[in-house]
Amino acid sequence: MLSRKMINNIYYVYILAAGVLWGMIALFFNGLSELGLSRFQIMLMRVGIAAICLGIYIAITNRQLFKIDLRDWWMFFGTGICSLMFFNYCYFTCIAMVSVSVAAVLLYTAPMMVMVMSIILFKEKFTAKKGIVVFMTFAGCVLVTGLSSGNSIGMAGIMVGLGAGFGYALYSIFSTYALRKYHSITITFYTFVLAAIGTLPLSNAAELVPMLSNPSVILNGIGLGVFACMFPYLLYTRGLTGVVASHASVMATVEPVVATIIGVMVFHEAMTVSKVSGIILILAGIVVLNVNQPKPLPKGGIIR
Repeated sequence: MLSRKMINNIYYVYILAAGVLWGMIALFFNGLSELGLSRFQIMLMRVGIAAICLGIYIAITNRQLFKIDLRDWWMFFGTGICSLMFFNYCYFTCIAMVSVSVAAVLLYTAPMMVMVMSIILFKEKFTAKKGIVVFMTFAGCVLVTGLSSGNSIGMAGIMVGLGAGFGYALYSIFSTYALRKYHSITITFYTFVLAAIGTLPLSNAAELVPMLSNPSVILNGIGLGVFACMFPYLLYTRGLTGVVASHASVMATVEPVVATIIGVMVFHEAMTVSKVSGIILILAGIVVLNVNQPKPLPKGGIIR
């Protein structure tokens, strides 16, 4: 039988694994972009394929996971529309307004927002260690994305980018509430369903349908939907059953580290001193967070 310590460590592994898989998005996103799909068409394929695959899995294994109380609609609206759809919309809009690096840094203001919201909503304690770790990981993201080299940023771009970070943070918050009553698979499934419904009007689906006859579109779409969406969201939501939201959001900053390594190894991007320094800061922050750290289950959480 697994000890309490081993079980807690497994939840942290879930969070890290989710961050690693999210960091692989570019492998499939770039392929779909080169095939002519817009950002919102790619987003629709991502959440749509994830919803279909997860729905089939639930139908085969345990249909009870489809059941929800309609009075809890706000939890899934929160994870699917307010978080997944909203942060993607803001993130893609910010990229168009400023740059990928600026958008990525503003997206990773999310751990700070999660920490503040967790203190207010879940009565988590603020500690000096948490503050230091959030600063280290955010500074690491700045260095990894190259924002420190200097960019001209308008106020509108900043506000939209911060909207992406806020939306990203909301997934941890709404999921923490939902996990008090529902299985992580149920939460993840309805997150994808609502995000797909919300994205549909933005994606020009009629133009997307003919593209599905291209095997490369299907293969990249499955890779993006299954390996860079369904699996990481399942792992992250599962991890939240044993890791408080503020810690989970920090752990997930391993994503830009993986994305940077893939960029260098697969897309032949330059590995600069700034990127190396950023990777070291992010990994050091994750290590510091977990040194002599008690790992209680979130209040009201359920082990599944």
